[in-house]
Amino acid sequence: MQLTKGFEQAACIISLLATQNRGVPISSQVINARLGGSQTYLRKIMRKLVVAGLVKSISGNNGGFTLARDAKDINLLEIVEATEGKIETYPNYGFFDRVFREFKQDTKKATAVINNVFTEADKRWADYLESQTVYQLISATFGESEIPLINWNEEDISGQHKLIIQKIVENVTGNHK
Repeated sequence: MQLTKGFEQAACIISLLATQNRGVPISSQVINARLGGSQTYLRKIMRKLVVAGLVKSISGNNGGFTLARDAKDINLLEIVEATEGKIETYPNYGFFDRVFREFKQDTKKATAVINNVFTEADKRWADYLESQTVYQLISATFGESEIPLINWNEEDISGQHKLIIQKIVENVTGNHK
């Protein structure tokens, strides 16, 4: 299974919001400019994150988006499920039943065995993702117990802020330079 670009973008959005000054929403224009994608696709991702209870939408002139919960209370499984749906790597389309139809009893047993293997694998992966919080990832990235906060809405981002962006992206995507 390979996660879609929607997951990576959602993880970046959550990371932006986790490092945003508290009480100051990030505008959708700023998020879109940082992601560099289409505004329509961003709206789709943001809607998924809002529906999942990970992000809060704030309307008005100074509106935008904030985390709905503390970064310590948001895990990677929630982001995966918000963007990709429930983890199910083996959907069982019934090919074993069709191919080996003359051996119904053995086929049922084989189908149950393979279903159980993938169900357990999915559970283990989900359990691990659930144990990894956004806070843990960002803290590990910076080697600090406090997440550094900035205002992403400001136009001038200093070198330190660029380093924050680079480290977050590297940690989320695994692409270290």
